Amino acid sequence: MPSPIRVAQAPDGLLAYAIPFAPEALPAVTPRDLLAAWDHARAAATAERWGAPRRLLFRRPDGEAQELLLADADAACWAEAVDARNDLSTPGGLALCLRLLALVDVLARARWLAGLYSVTPEGIDLHPELLRAAAAMPLDAAARFDETGLRRLLSRPIPSGASA
Repeated sequence: MPSPIRVAQAPDGLLAYAIPFAPEALPAVTPRDLLAAWDHARAAATAERWGAPRRLLFRRPDGEAQELLLADADAACWAEAVDARNDLSTPGGLALCLRLLALVDVLARARWLAGLYSVTPEGIDLHPELLRAAAAMPLDAAARFDETGLRRLLSRPIPSGASA
């Protein structure tokens, strides 16, 4: 079955995606796939494999269009890395990419998450519960994680030494 997402490349290299549903409708992914995408995207950034900017045009349930532009060099790089392995023209690949970017976003703005990841010389180690939550929690209309919902989801005691 062909993907419902259509992709076109503009003469300037921008990739445009016509997505017939809203970001909130994207499926969950597995924590293992999210971690693999994280590692692959980080390696792409280290190797400076920058990607083309991407224009995501979602169709809201009311028929309105919603645009999300991935023009920042880091976001474009990470999107390119995920696209190379998971095909952003599929709902699953797009879900993986946007969850990855939403995870980066929430880590940057939610200081209370500091105990659920650690920065090491090799990169960032993510707690398995944080990975599970990011893999399963729905995205909001802006393709981000709702910080309040994430806090509620992660508020139960987390066993030490848990693994993904």
